[in-house]
Amino acid sequence: MRDPNNPLDDYLIRPDPADPRLTERVQGIDHTGAPITTAVTVERALTIFLNAQEIVTAMTIGDYPEFLALGYLLNQNMLRADDVVTGIDYDEDLAVVVVRTARATDYEQKLKKKVQTSGCAQGTVFGDLMEVVENAKLPKAELRTSWLYALTQKINTTPSLYLDAGAIHGCVLAQENRPLVYMEDVGRHNAVDKIAGWMFQERVSPDDKIFYTTGRLTSEMVIKTVRMGIPILVSRSGFTAWGVELARKAGLTLIGRARGKRFVALAGEDRIVFDQDLAYVEDESAKHRRKAAMYED
Repeated sequence: MRDPNNPLDDYLIRPDPADPRLTERVQGIDHTGAPITTAVTVERALTIFLNAQEIVTAMTIGDYPEFLALGYLLNQNMLRADDVVTGIDYDEDLAVVVVRTARATDYEQKLKKKVQTSGCAQGTVFGDLMEVVENAKLPKAELRTSWLYALTQKINTTPSLYLDAGAIHGCVLAQENRPLVYMEDVGRHNAVDKIAGWMFQERVSPDDKIFYTTGRLTSEMVIKTVRMGIPILVSRSGFTAWGVELARKAGLTLIGRARGKRFVALAGEDRIVFDQDLAYVEDESAKHRRKAAMYED
């Protein structure tokens, strides 16, 4: 029976910080000169092909390469929502994943037109994605503050590489107060793409979903969330001016600095329903404070 007080019971996919592939133990010294052994996040290259064309080489922690490839191609508008994927071939030794579609594809010109974003690990978006914001028609949906507080508390207490080792970002797909899929990666854009790939493969509707990220609310994060059709984007970190401007143009609800009982909404405020008495909401515990709260990595 599902325990409603156990946040792990809601997840379909969640981080496994014990996975030996994802971290290494490294020796060094601390600020006093004392020897230490600490966990550091592993990153490795993954090259993505669409049919016979090489698209990109991404630096990633290496889990869920198939979801990452699907999501990247979707969020770059190279894979369409109605495309038939005939196969996904992953070779761990070669660090290559090939997505095959029934539709013939050729993106030689598109690959020449790209914009480097503010995302870590050199995130890129291709020029025609800006049209996604201009033409966005996101669902009405709603966000109850009781859901928001319960959701952030559950995410904040979930074991993760982000909590254990740092140098990594997390993204969560949620519904109401339930976290469903929690992905991590060295670049937040990779974590987004893995969730997008999972949604595509599982045919999950975005209409009633909430997207949560540990990273900054940049233009890239807004564009990708809008591209996925998700109406609400939440972060524990802050905003960029362009991210706010694009969210307002797209009609995306944009909430940042969500920690404990505090949050700030700078776009799409009409979706928020204030149904939670703040007297019953706890401030963020220092025991579960994320590394990003201290260093804003």
